[in-house]
Amino acid sequence: MYTSPELTRFPVADGAGSVSQAPDLPEGFADTFTSRYIEANGIRQHVVVGGQGPALVLVHGWPQTWYAWRLLMPKLAKRFTVIAPDQRGIGLSERARSGYDSTTLAADVIGVVDALGIDRFAVAGHDTGFIISYALVADYADRVDRVALAEIPGPPAPSNTPPLFVPSHLNAKLWHIPFNRADDLPEQLIAGREDVFFGYEFAIQGGGLPTELIEFYVGLVSDPESLRGSLGFYRAWDATLEQNAERVTRKLMLPVLAVGGERSYGGLVEHAMSALADDVEGVVIDGAGHWLAEEAPEQLLASFNRFFEPYRAAATADLVEAPAVR
Repeated sequence: MYTSPELTRFPVADGAGSVSQAPDLPEGFADTFTSRYIEANGIRQHVVVGGQGPALVLVHGWPQTWYAWRLLMPKLAKRFTVIAPDQRGIGLSERARSGYDSTTLAADVIGVVDALGIDRFAVAGHDTGFIISYALVADYADRVDRVALAEIPGPPAPSNTPPLFVPSHLNAKLWHIPFNRADDLPEQLIAGREDVFFGYEFAIQGGGLPTELIEFYVGLVSDPESLRGSLGFYRAWDATLEQNAERVTRKLMLPVLAVGGERSYGGLVEHAMSALADDVEGVVIDGAGHWLAEEAPEQLLASFNRFFEPYRAAATADLVEAPAVR
């Protein structure tokens, strides 16, 4: 059973990157979705919510925001209540000074769904959102029905960490992790050159995104506080490694969809998750690089609809039609 959350008690979020100001949204997007500020886990989080049905949480990656999911959200909203937060420190969410480890970031998501009055939900995570979603299902196994994890070769852990010196094609994809972990220096080197730094990242991870889209994302991290917030995840890497060292000792029991882009991590996602979960289905999105939801939205949507359908069907089996969320 599920009930639609009541959103009117949460303030409307209005600013760069909100539903009211984000560019080039699918037609009718604002008729279904709304941007709200939700105080949860001690910070103010920006969350885009809309749709009808059991809850599906979408956790974006770096250096993106909830906006990465926009092309999938309208069709998902016909079957699910879609909840797409901006991660702590990113987009319109609070630029907290701490709390960027995976345990706290997972608790941020739990805080949002608790505030919305939702008990059980499904989740999909991409890139850093993969790591957060893995932490979420490992730490709150009783709350999550199933999870889709996309486009990194497994959650980082001491047993799953590449060596410092790797072949150049891997170094090009991974160098930003140790770079971003350094204190203060990245901001000094990136400031005023955000288009160079982030433009390289979008290109080297598979490319395929139009220039104006990359410029939109770059604009959201082009002030000092936003840039610092976007790097917070990497500066908590040691804590996340330690947390995952414990998590990987417990296999996931829920269904897992492991998704890779053909021109990016491909089947490595399924390979990594098969060691960490008992029920893993792998999907490789033909022709896609790293940015699946924007490079191949229809293919990813088809995989999500099929994978999440048993959860939706079970949640709605005894339910008279619920009112749409607005």
